[in-house]
This record gives sequence, structure tokens and C-alpha cells, in this order.
Amino acid sequence: MLTKQQLAKQLLEIKAVQIQPDRPFKWTSGIQSPVYCDNRLTMSFPVLRGAIADSFTTYIKEHYPMAEVVVGCATAGIPHAAWVAERLQLPMAYVRSEPKGHGKQNKIEGNLLESQHCVIIEDLISTGKSSIAVADSIVEAGGIVDGVLSIFSYELSEGREAFKQSGYPYYSMTDFPTMLEWMKDEGRINDETLATLLGWMESPRSFSFNY
Repeated sequence: MLTKQQLAKQLLEIKAVQIQPDRPFKWTSGIQSPVYCDNRLTMSFPVLRGAIADSFTTYIKEHYPMAEVVVGCATAGIPHAAWVAERLQLPMAYVRSEPKGHGKQNKIEGNLLESQHCVIIEDLISTGKSSIAVADSIVEAGGIVDGVLSIFSYELSEGREAFKQSGYPYYSMTDFPTMLEWMKDEGRINDETLATLLGWMESPRSFSFNY
């Protein structure tokens, strides 16, 4: 199983995570962010994507042994959920962000039975809203959410609070604080940059960048 530090390093190496406090990215939510994560890139690296799937599989076996269905979050969580479901030999489903606009107008694709225990696979957690919406959809359909797992989490205060309020357990294979700690130890960022990035993490909507 990959350690948090090992995965953080590899995500940086393939540029799935980019950090640029001097030229912040703008998220769809309007938040100005010094970090951007695109875990879709992991699909193009067979060794890494396999190691991620193995790590998810090990974690589920240890912490969610009652899991009966692996559920992917559309769209980036879907391939990882499929690889994990194959390793566990469990059914897989995925949840759309919106119901399909034609046919049966499904929001949940796949076979999910009432009272089945589900583990959700997400590529990324930021504010937590999309992951929690997926969990809510599963509960509304009669399923039981054992936990939400992601490859990476920004560990924003807003996201932590949202999960606390929702009651859904969540765990990320690596996260932004771990990445910053590794970068500081490796001399890739200085104390001033570290303080800036940690300050943004606690108050991303109100943080002002000096650039």
C-alpha cells in the first residue's frame, strides 16, 4: 500500500497536482487556489493507477469489510472504482452528477440493491459537496454508505466541516498538508510559501494573494 508521502510525490511528478501561489487557479466555485489537482492524469500511468487501486483495495478490506458495492463518482472516480471492484470481485456502480436526460433518466448506473453496503471512490475532495451529494443519492436509493475514499484531498476547513455535518466517514490516500510537508522537507518550498499555502487552506474563500 502506498504511503501518503509516496503518493503525494508521484502525483507531483506526473503533474497531476500543480502548485503556483504566484499565479492562482480559479475553480468553478469561484475560489482562487494556489493548487490544482487533476487526477485524471493517473489513468495514463499504469503502474501508478495500479498502485492506487491496490491501496484502495487494501484500505477497504481493512476498514470496510462489509462492503458489497464499489461506487464511482462521475466522472473521474469511475475508472478507479472499476479497477477496485475488479480486485475485490464486487459489483460496481456509479452516480451521475445529474439524472440522465433520456431513456430511464437514471442517476445511479449499475445494480444497487436496498440495504447494500457501499464504498464510494472519488478522485478528489475539495469542499466535499459533490462527494456528499453522491452519498446522499445512494442513501435515497436505499443503500448504506460505509465510507467515502479519495485519491487526494485539499483538506479545506470547509470540506472537513461538510463531512462532519453529513456524518459520512471519509479518507484520502494523500492530501495537501502531506504534500506540503514533503515539499518542505525536500527544500522545494520555503517557510514563507508554506505559511501562504497553509493560510489559504484554512480560509480559501477569503484569502488574498499578493501577486
